[in-house]
Formats: sequence, structure tokens, C-alpha cells
Amino acid sequence: MIIDTTEVQTINSFSTSGFFKEVYGLIWIIPILTLILEITIGVLVIVWLEREISAAIQQRIGPEYAGPLGILQAIADGTKLLLKEDLLPSRGDIRLFSVGPSIAVISVLLSYLVIPFGYRLVLADLGIGVFLWIAISSIAPIGLLMSGYGSNNKYSFSGGLRAAAQSISYEIPLTLCVLSISLRLEIGRNDQVVLPYDSDLDSSTVDIVEAQSKYGFWGWNLWRQPIGFLVFLISSLAECERLPFDLPEAEEELVAGYQTEYSGIKYALFYLASYLNLLVSSLFVTVLYLGGWNFSIPYIPIPELFRINQMAGIFGMTIDIFITLAKAYLFLFISITTRWTLPRMRIDQLLNLGWKFLLPISR
Repeated sequence: MIIDTTEVQTINSFSTSGFFKEVYGLIWIIPILTLILEITIGVLVIVWLEREISAAIQQRIGPEYAGPLGILQAIADGTKLLLKEDLLPSRGDIRLFSVGPSIAVISVLLSYLVIPFGYRLVLADLGIGVFLWIAISSIAPIGLLMSGYGSNNKYSFSGGLRAAAQSISYEIPLTLCVLSISLRLEIGRNDQVVLPYDSDLDSSTVDIVEAQSKYGFWGWNLWRQPIGFLVFLISSLAECERLPFDLPEAEEELVAGYQTEYSGIKYALFYLASYLNLLVSSLFVTVLYLGGWNFSIPYIPIPELFRINQMAGIFGMTIDIFITLAKAYLFLFISITTRWTLPRMRIDQLLNLGWKFLLPISR
């Protein structure tokens, strides 16, 4: 039997290329898993901060027994919900009942793909990054509506309808604020007052951050569009269903809203989606209005001042991540303080604020 060496080399080349493709595919899983781990830790930190800040505002003792300063309390609560019995409504739609919480969580998790934590610390630098976040986040109310309808409970269904109405009411002003930033970025590039019809809006999150870094601290969109910042701030709180906008799960009126029939891990998924949405909103506030990972004095970049440019690699990435998270957690502090300060709004006040006040201002 005679074996052609050319055929053997061809077979080896195909097998080697296939091996490297598999290895390359596995390597791309590492940053995704790292991001999921960081998001999980961030949610645990938010839960701990909310309990500590609320305790300080109400002048009481917060969590202190589960670990030092109660830092393990959130893990203990999550473990308890994971081990609790998962009850299903006997006359409800089990498929909608089970899929609803998953849609709410997955739609928020996908938004983290376009968030830059540094110049090259982003999983997907897309030209439609911000609008992709808005499109993906609009899927979450569908999961809430499915959950309320699948529970076969009039209180749950009413809570799901409220969640959908609230999301639609405040998503339009939020989108207009994002559109104004994209228009300003495109006009600044083309030096035109009116865009041509064939022009494509650039809503890349990395480009938006880089555009704010030209003039240092005073180049942030916070100073260029202060009204847009306030509208975006209020709309993002309403999208996250935080007080005073937590009408979809108002305990006094709807028992527990669309969560009434849920228990165990499905019940925990709703709270996970809420905190994930709060974190992603804080990060987008940082990217759109607070300069992202850049923090510079006008005409005196801080990296050059402290000679950080000479320390390339992991240290520079760490500084970028620290600055981004510090700005995001500043917004989180504002949202947590607002929750424990302002009373809940009525449903008519909530809709009037969105349609009659925020929408005309955002235009």
C-alpha cells in the first residue's frame, strides 16, 4: 500500500486548522465568563450597598451577622431562594410562567456586550451599540407580561400590564436622549448643522467616550446636555422600576405584581434582572454623560500627570475599570438614596410625567 505524502500533509493541515479554530473558539469564552463573574459580583455589591445605605438613612443597624459587615448576606439569600421549592400554578400556562423570568434576565445580560470598561475592554464595539441596548432592553417587559399572563392571576396580569405601559412610556424619552448624543457626535465629525440623508448615525459606545475626552472634564455630555442628563436619569430609574416608579410591583395595591405566584429560583431571577438592569443603566449613564473611563483635568490628562502611560498593560486596564465603576456606583448611590427618600407615585402621575413632561422636553 502506497501513501501519498501530499495527501498526508493536506490531511494534517486540515486537522491542525480545525484544532486551532476550536482553541480560538474556547479562548473567546474566557472574556465572556469573566464578564459574567464580574457582573455577579457587582450585583452582590449593589445588594449589600443598598442594605447598608438604607440602614444609614433610616438610622438603624444593617446586615452585620453573615460575614464581616454582612457582606455574605446577599449570598445567603440567594442560596436560600435557590434551595426553596419551585411552585407552579395549577391552572396557569406553565410554559409562559417558566420562560418569562429567563427572558427578563437574558435581555439585560446581553446589554453588557456593548459596554466599554476601557479603550479595548469591550466585547462588541458596534456602530449601533447604544441603540442595540435600547432594542434588547425593550424585550424585558415582554417577559414580565408573559409572567403575569401565565400566572392566571388577575393581580399578576395587572402588574404585567403596568410594567409594559411604564416601559413604553419612559423608553421613548430615553431613546430621544441617546439620539441627541449620536447626532451631536456625527455633527461634530462632519462639521455640519444638518446631516445628509445618506449619513449613518454613529452610536458606538467607544466613540461616544472618546468624543468626550477631547476637552477633559468639561467635555462630558453632562455639561453639554444637562436637561438630557436629567431626563435620561429619570427614565432609567423608571425603566429599572425603582422607587418612586415601582408601580408594577406595588405591594399595597397589587400584592406583589407579576411576582405574586412565583417562588424559589424564578422569584430570584426577577430581582436579579432588576439589579442587573440598574447596574447596566448606571454604566450607560457613565458612558453617555460622564466620560466613561476618562477622567482628565482640561489640557492636563491624568495618565500623563501620573506617568500612567509608561505603565502599559494590566495596570492601565485596571485604572480604566476602576474609573468606570467609580462613576457607575456614584449613580447607584443616587438611585438607592432616591428609593429611600421619595414616596411612590400613582399610576396616573407616572404616565403623565412620562408622556406630558419628559417626552416634550426630550425633543
